[in-house]
Amino acid sequence: MNYQKELEKILKNNIEKSFVPTLLLHSCCGPCSSYVLEYLSNYFKITIIYYNPNIYPEEEYLKRKKEQQELIKKLPVKYPVSFMESTYDSKEFFSISRGLENLKEGEERCFKCYNLRMEQTAKKAKEYNFDYFTTTLSVSPYKNSNILNEIGKKLEEKYQVKYLYSDFKKKNGYKRSIELSKIYDLYRQDYCGCVYSKIERDKRYENRESSGR
Repeated sequence: MNYQKELEKILKNNIEKSFVPTLLLHSCCGPCSSYVLEYLSNYFKITIIYYNPNIYPEEEYLKRKKEQQELIKKLPVKYPVSFMESTYDSKEFFSISRGLENLKEGEERCFKCYNLRMEQTAKKAKEYNFDYFTTTLSVSPYKNSNILNEIGKKLEEKYQVKYLYSDFKKKNGYKRSIELSKIYDLYRQDYCGCVYSKIERDKRYENRESSGR
């Protein structure tokens, strides 16, 4: 499935109906949300849900949350964007990653992390009667868009709230997120967020130093 085309069909249909739906948008960080907000705020009334119990340490979580809130204040949008923080409890992440600690980034542990965060988003979308829910995660070239959209479809069926299909990498979305990060001087982290991705990053740095690069 071409998820970008599916998204464009939804946008076109809503425009034809003169309908501006509400969207609960899970965000992992300000930089990843930048292009997505710039794009989708032309078609939706968006609430960012910041639910990321995977981020380690807590100081990093708070830093990324602050960047997200600052971006919302600065970014010009057609329709309003609001902010909702969900709980930060790292035990939730460590529970779903138990036994998968030694996997590389981009494998099964990450897929469970996608599901954890997207399911909370779907629950809240149902609870607060949002028209749609989705996540910014697909803007990253390191995230599996097929898996993300498969999870979204299953959650749509489970919670009976519409999932907004997407692959925000398309139409140079990732490139634009980098441009917007520079424009708004956003903090761009150098690891995904969890302690395991941080360990991988630290090892890469050590290898570069030992090789003299």
